[in-house]
Amino acid sequence: MNRIPRPLSAALGLALAAGLAALPGTATAAPAAGAAQHYTASPSAHPGAGKADNQAFYEAVMKSALAKRAATPYLKAVVVTYDASNAPSFASQIARSAQIWNGSVTNVRLQAGSNADFAYYEGDDPSNGSYASTDGHGSGYIFLDYSQNQQYDSTRVTAHETGHVLGLPDHYSGPCSELMSGGGPGTSCTNPYPNSAERNRVNSLWRNGLAAVTG
Repeated sequence: MNRIPRPLSAALGLALAAGLAALPGTATAAPAAGAAQHYTASPSAHPGAGKADNQAFYEAVMKSALAKRAATPYLKAVVVTYDASNAPSFASQIARSAQIWNGSVTNVRLQAGSNADFAYYEGDDPSNGSYASTDGHGSGYIFLDYSQNQQYDSTRVTAHETGHVLGLPDHYSGPCSELMSGGGPGTSCTNPYPNSAERNRVNSLWRNGLAAVTG
């Protein structure tokens, strides 16, 4: 079982959207957000709206990444930059998640850096757990909940939420071999890797995005 350190008391500085709201269970500031894609099925999750908002989040991340790609048009993969500075307790899980996705797909690459396309945050939110949240206009972030990441495999949780940024929706009824089944298979599921269908879907989504810019 992964043990996650207690929340840091220092305020988190980065905001990805103009509107600010306090993250649940913390004294930190984060982007305002609406519907969310949760790691486990939640009463507060609305699958219909969540799917649309997840699509908006993915499209905004792609748009941001492709805009910056003009400086390096020779790259075969679209580079998506993330900021993990506001989730220091999960630094290794975030890095491992990026490594997993980078080893699984070829048309998009995740890397840490400044001028990020999205960010990770951490804190306590027992009602919602971990989630990828968006304001419905594309701006969003990934929130990693301390308690849930002790209960479930933390790398799987992080890789799952990162999958939303790459365009994949939740599918709780799927098997453990399906990353986007999230917490559906239970706490014993520790698989952090996307299956072949998920890999192909992400490659297809980002290949189409790349073609729209280079075609």
